[in-house]
Amino acid sequence: MLVDFKTLPEESRVWVYQANRSFTEEEIAEISDKLETFIENWTAHGGDLHSGFQIKYKRFIIIGLNQDLNAATGCSIDASVHFIQQLEKEYNVDLMDKMNVSYKQGEFIAYKSLADFKKMAKDRAVSKKTIVFNNLVTNIAELNDNWEVPASDSWHNRFLK
Repeated sequence: MLVDFKTLPEESRVWVYQANRSFTEEEIAEISDKLETFIENWTAHGGDLHSGFQIKYKRFIIIGLNQDLNAATGCSIDASVHFIQQLEKEYNVDLMDKMNVSYKQGEFIAYKSLADFKKMAKDRAVSKKTIVFNNLVTNIAELNDNWEVPASDSWHNRFLK
């Protein structure tokens, strides 16, 4: 069951998928329609999953699920991963690679491989103050408080001097 993402409780589970490029406005509209259709039909053992989504910065797809009503199961999680993989193929975009880093450069969102980010840290092209996206957050409370943080406050800190 599709619900407004903003109405999901803070303990709702989230999955953050970062794209290796920005989506166009047209792609965002199409992907939003596809997400609505997917979520409307997303179930666990026949029970509706109360979930919503956001597309942030034209680059991040965030799916939230209120697990107090119905929890995701292995099959329902597999269905969501399969859906994301279909988006990857259809839009020629990488959404599943967790070994890449997104960070802010002013208002621009940069995307680098972890190796490139490490090199940039060594060369001091990024600093402890650089705003990074911690896509390992697991619920909406963490998303709100710990998703966009200075590198010094995230797992990225280990690469910075």
